[in-house]
Amino acid sequence: MKQTVSKGILLILAMGAYTTSWAQAESGGNGFGSVLTYSLIAIAVLIFFFLIIQVSNNLLAIEAKQLGIDEENGEVGAGNDGFLGRLFKPKKPAFLDEDTPVTYLRRGHDIALEGEAELKLDESVQAMTFAVQPTNFLGIAPIPKMLVDEGAEVKAGDHLFFDKNRPEMKWVAPVSGEVIGIERGAKRAITAVTILADKEQQYRELAAFDLDNSNRDQLVEYLLDAGAWTLFRQRPFNVVADYNEVPRDIYISTFDTAPLAPNLDFIVEGQEAAFQKGLDVLAKLTSGSVYLGLNAGGESAPAKAFTEAKGVKQRWFHGKHPAGNVGVQIHHTKPISLSAKVWTLGVQEVLTLGKIFTEQRYNAERIVALTGAELKKPLYVKTKVGAKIEDLLKDNLANDHVRFISGDVLSGKRKELDGFLDFYDDQITVVEEGDDYALFGWLLPSFNTPSISTTFPSALVPDMKFKAETNTHGERRAFVVTGNYESVLPMDLYPQELMKSILIGDFEKMEGLGLPELVEEDVALCEFVCVSKQPVQQILRQGLDTMREQA
Repeated sequence: MKQTVSKGILLILAMGAYTTSWAQAESGGNGFGSVLTYSLIAIAVLIFFFLIIQVSNNLLAIEAKQLGIDEENGEVGAGNDGFLGRLFKPKKPAFLDEDTPVTYLRRGHDIALEGEAELKLDESVQAMTFAVQPTNFLGIAPIPKMLVDEGAEVKAGDHLFFDKNRPEMKWVAPVSGEVIGIERGAKRAITAVTILADKEQQYRELAAFDLDNSNRDQLVEYLLDAGAWTLFRQRPFNVVADYNEVPRDIYISTFDTAPLAPNLDFIVEGQEAAFQKGLDVLAKLTSGSVYLGLNAGGESAPAKAFTEAKGVKQRWFHGKHPAGNVGVQIHHTKPISLSAKVWTLGVQEVLTLGKIFTEQRYNAERIVALTGAELKKPLYVKTKVGAKIEDLLKDNLANDHVRFISGDVLSGKRKELDGFLDFYDDQITVVEEGDDYALFGWLLPSFNTPSISTTFPSALVPDMKFKAETNTHGERRAFVVTGNYESVLPMDLYPQELMKSILIGDFEKMEGLGLPELVEEDVALCEFVCVSKQPVQQILRQGLDTMREQA
């Protein structure tokens, strides 16, 4: 915004000088040229005045966030968008009151892809094999202590293994059945505990727990035994939460803006009681507040489970991806640091947490969106955590030359057909394997290449949807400064400088540039727009691991 205004001022002054000379020449030096000159000077002064207000307001907002002043209403001074931002901000949706504060994010980019799942639940799709994958959980020992052997019969909710560094933290079976495999990777690290599910599910019954007449320590002990602690992730570093620490706040994003992401309003429908119970549990675990990030950019209001939730603080966000990322929402609500730790959960993790108390069992049910143009029928299915991908996609592939992704195309993980859905994912994306080469490469116009560049013909059709494939359209090259990272990351950070500081191992600079605020999904768009084809998410994780070791 500041650069745009500055260029506008220079343009106006240049035009003013040219127009004044022309007017004086045409009018023989009469008063017309003088009037025009004074008018243009007045406009330039007015714009300069607006610029001063904008800069002052931004500095005030940054200082207020550091002091926590904007915690209650989300606005400081002239508003979280500044004076000029309030003049040009999008129209507030009809379902919001005029006095409801909204954070408008002007940076970001939406990638419209073919293969969005129809908002209809197909319960005929059933998975029979499930896996708990220790590699999904950052911050635990690579070789957890097993409590079961191959061939053992387990119920849903039975303990499978625990973290050697924190023995109280236990992982449980998502389904009842037979343990048919304990898979190991490098250095004998356990990569998956596989279970063949029973046709009739059996559950370990949990004791009733009275939230109103118990303290936090009792609640933590109950959740650890129930296997629910893996639902909580802690920032910085996005690791499994430390039960010995009390988080400053807990954050939940109620909408996902990633490509082909599942509709969380649809998923939570009919599960309002479990969601509210999960929020009640979270309120007892933090010394601060439970924040819900809501979507102010939709055509209709979010689900009532979100808008009518009790005991939480609501924050409304409007913008392109990654507006739905909880990390972006934390940054614009109350930023974190190495000393200020927060916890995050997804909507379906909150539902699982709530069902522990409403059903007195560990119900690992998960609604998953099967997406991508390479599917015959993109749809929603009801399954359990860690379902086998082959079971979910049976007879639904339109092409056998594809790549399977647990999650979205930007930050998801590549899987084989016999692989399993990752613990925190509620989306499987199937895209065409891009191992072909385009004739003349970038020299020819492309109509099916999503890009932030306006040089592609597809830029003339803003509503166009693309067929995703895995070609990178270039090789890794010199790490050059372009400004593209900043254009798609709606956070007050310098991501490109941060990546370079990670590569050279400058620990102090990494922290100063805001590394603790980021996780991989936050910089996934930076990797998408990178002309240098740098593995930005991999670099970021390298920096996070280094900082965690030093912390």
